[in-house]
Amino acid sequence: MVEPEQAPRFGRNESTEERMDRNWMELIQELRVLQTGVQILGGFLLTLPFHDRFGELDDWQRSLYLFNVMVAALTTVLIVLPVSVHRRLFRRGLKNVLVSSADTITKWALAGVTILIAGSASLVFDVTAGRTAGLVAGGFIILVLLVLVVGMPLWLQRQGMRSNGDTREE
Repeated sequence: MVEPEQAPRFGRNESTEERMDRNWMELIQELRVLQTGVQILGGFLLTLPFHDRFGELDDWQRSLYLFNVMVAALTTVLIVLPVSVHRRLFRRGLKNVLVSSADTITKWALAGVTILIAGSASLVFDVTAGRTAGLVAGGFIILVLLVLVVGMPLWLQRQGMRSNGDTREE
């Protein structure tokens, strides 16, 4: 990873502090989007035990349900963790550490969201269409999300570097 002070400048005339402030605000906006998605999925999961059919789940489905609840809870923790880090580092001149750590935490939260989406879909498919359908749906969604969440940004980065004449892989 490029250190903030060494980050290349592409069309912005801003100081390191201004860039760190902008990066922090962009991360906060991304975390707000993630938080909404996790809240919706987590809320959906929390309502399931109160439905009549929940008692009909087999051991695998109940374990998958509990796994999904755990992933939702841990992902929620990851989404709010940058706020805690911000509180500890606030006014200590460590904005670059804050932004760098929040970037890493956000990537882990995205992984949690990917697992949560696949796990929730797998559970729904398993209950409604059977075990094989649940496993296939979960695997397919993980594959698609890996392509979209990991592959597409890497591809776009390469495309952008080519169009800018920049051959560095950062």
